[in-house]
Amino acid sequence: MTVHETDAVVVGAGPVGLFAVFQCGMVKVRCHVVDALEAVGGQLSALYPEKPIYDIPGHPSILAAELVDRLAEQAAPFAPIYHFGVQVESLSRESDGRWRCGLSDGSAILARAVIIAAGAGAFGPNRPPLDGLERFEGTGVFYLVRRREDFRDKRVVIAGGGDSAVDWAISLSEIAARVMVVHRRPKFRAAPENEARLKQLAETGAVELVVPYQLHGLEGEAGRLSAVTVADLDGNVRRLDADVLLPFYGLSTDLGPIAGWGLAMDRNVIAVDPATGATSAPAIFAAGDICAYPGKLKLILSGFAEAARVAHSAYEVVHPGEALHFEHSTTSGVPARPL
Repeated sequence: MTVHETDAVVVGAGPVGLFAVFQCGMVKVRCHVVDALEAVGGQLSALYPEKPIYDIPGHPSILAAELVDRLAEQAAPFAPIYHFGVQVESLSRESDGRWRCGLSDGSAILARAVIIAAGAGAFGPNRPPLDGLERFEGTGVFYLVRRREDFRDKRVVIAGGGDSAVDWAISLSEIAARVMVVHRRPKFRAAPENEARLKQLAETGAVELVVPYQLHGLEGEAGRLSAVTVADLDGNVRRLDADVLLPFYGLSTDLGPIAGWGLAMDRNVIAVDPATGATSAPAIFAAGDICAYPGKLKLILSGFAEAARVAHSAYEVVHPGEALHFEHSTTSGVPARPL
C-alpha cells in the first residue's frame, strides 16, 4: 500500500479547495488534494465551465473555467499533490495524532490536519424517466453544457423550468439551428429578467416554448437522437425533431463517505465554529458550501474567506507552539518555486 505524508489533506478541488491550497501555502502548510472528479474545478468545471460568474471581487464577469484556471495557477507555486478520481473512504486517528485518510484506490495519506472543501458532496444529474435514455447519453442527451460551440446548428430541446434551462435557452438561441423549451407550465422558476428575455425570444421565433408539456420518449438509432416526443396533461403526444436533448432537472447530491466520519452535522452539511472553521473532530476543518454556521452565505466569495480562516487554523495544528507572523501578500510575496 502506498502511504503519502503531508501537512494537510484538502478534500475537494473546487474553487474553495484550490484557494485553501494557496492560503495554506502562504502559511507554510503543504497539501495533498483529493477529488472524486478527474480534474480541478468541482461543479464549476463539471457543470457550467462556459457560464459567466458576476460576484467575484475585481471581476465584473469571469467565465467559470477561467476562474478555475486562475485559482489552479495561484496554487501552483506551492506544489500541491492531486489525487483525482478517488474519494477519502475512511478516516482514522493515528497514535501520534495524525489523521489517516484511506483512499478508494487503496492508498492512504497521513496528515496533521484535514480541510473539507467538498461543496455539496458528490453530485449527479436527476435523469428523466425515459425508456432507452442511456442509449443516447453522451451522444444526443447531455446534462450539462461544457462547450457552447458543440451545439452550433443543432436542433436542441431543453427540458426544465429553472435557471439552467432558461439561461441556456437564451444562450444557445444565438448559435443553434432551433431551440425548443419543454416545461409543464407557462411560468418558469428563473430570474425574472431572464424569464422576460426568454419570452421575448419566443415572440420573435428565436425560441419555441413547448408548454404545457412533459418529456414522453426518445427516437433515434445507433445512439443518434432524431426526435423527442412530449405529452400534455391530457395525454396528447407531440413529436419534436431534435439532435440534442438537454434535461435540466437539477442535481442530486450525496455527501458520500463524509457522512460516515462522525462529524456533527447541521441539515446535511457540517457544523463548524465560525471563528476557526473547526468541526466537532480535532484538526478537521471545513470551508465552502459543505459547512454551516449562523449567518452562513453560500457564495464562492464567502468560501474564499473561510478557506483563509481554516488555513490559519491548520497552521496552529501543523506548527504547534510556533507563532504565526502574519504578513499581507503585498509584503510577503509568493515563493517563486515550490516549498
